[in-house]
Amino acid sequence: MADSTPTYTNRFLAEVFGTFVLVFGVGGAALFATTFGGNQTNGAGFLGVAFALGLSVMVAIYAVGGISGGHFNPAITLGLALGRRFAWRDVLGYIVAQLIGGIIASSVLYVIAMFGPSNNDQSLLSYLVGSGFASNGYGEHSPLHFELPAAIIIEVVAAAILVWVVMGATDKLNPAGFAPIAIGFTLVMLNIVAVPVTGGGFNPARSIATAIYGGPAALSQVWVFIVFPIVGGLIAGVTYGPLFGRSIKAVAAKPAASAAAVSATTSAPRATQAAPAKKPAARTTTKK
Repeated sequence: MADSTPTYTNRFLAEVFGTFVLVFGVGGAALFATTFGGNQTNGAGFLGVAFALGLSVMVAIYAVGGISGGHFNPAITLGLALGRRFAWRDVLGYIVAQLIGGIIASSVLYVIAMFGPSNNDQSLLSYLVGSGFASNGYGEHSPLHFELPAAIIIEVVAAAILVWVVMGATDKLNPAGFAPIAIGFTLVMLNIVAVPVTGGGFNPARSIATAIYGGPAALSQVWVFIVFPIVGGLIAGVTYGPLFGRSIKAVAAKPAASAAAVSATTSAPRATQAAPAKKPAARTTTKK
């Protein structure tokens, strides 16, 4: 019987795919479901963007979470590794996969925008690039002009909450199969709060993917959305056990022990009772 355990290549590609779905979903909603040329009827609004992200992550976890664990976010990968729920030897590969998936998604969105409509001699692509290409930002580049301290606080707090939920939802004490739903709706909630402030970050892969097409301003601010989500993820990773009374054991890097495994419980094999040893046969003697 063939071994059904996912290989490292399988897990790498699953992270590429999942992060692609995440960035394509939230980036597409933020870019194309917006107002353009004064048209106020096409906007999805902050709520639409928040749900696009949460649903994208939810379906991606159900699709490939059993293969890679469904991280799709360097802050989650690093937080789980520090919390000893993921192997350090696989961290770099997962982050590379997440960056590749995110950049492919933003590149696909860029190509789609190239064939978009024009309004008043301005193409959709030039409008989107000029407005930051759905990149995260603060100050003038924040949707509601929040300053840097607000961006730092929300990135740290939101990333910490997300990683806490990931670790809790995949804890073997909780019902199996509900982790994708819990994580998806956590992202919806967090983005309802964060999108007006920064555009909704707390994922360095998502932030880098859109910043590369967002112009110099987006690139100059992207460091905030790399550093502080990781800080939040690390805080959650190291505090989950002490805060919630859960002992943390080092685990091998397998999907069931990773960020968003769909099934988080295992059954211990039943002990088998050893058969009693046979008594030695009695020796017989013959009378002479």
